[in-house]
Amino acid sequence: MKSSFSTIIRSETPVLVDFFANWCGPCKMLAPILEEVKSELGDAVKIVKVDIDKNQAFAAKYKVLGVPTMILFKNGKQVWRQSGVLQKNEIIEILKSH
Repeated sequence: MKSSFSTIIRSETPVLVDFFANWCGPCKMLAPILEEVKSELGDAVKIVKVDIDKNQAFAAKYKVLGVPTMILFKNGKQVWRQSGVLQKNEIIEILKSH
């Protein structure tokens, strides 16, 4: 998975990575919001979900201490990150600014 993850985040298309856990209530609230963001923006953004319980090395590498944490990558660089749940319009504004 590691090589494909590196390839994915090196994309020129912004890649929003959602670090989540199945036991996390706010993560369950964020999931449908991200689906709405994806349906609104389509191919302008890639959204990747990473289960921190199954991918602890990734969570550690990106210093994810709480879930949900969203990290936006562009060309392999982290350009934004936020922990917690944001509303669809807030997420879309952030994505459009990058």
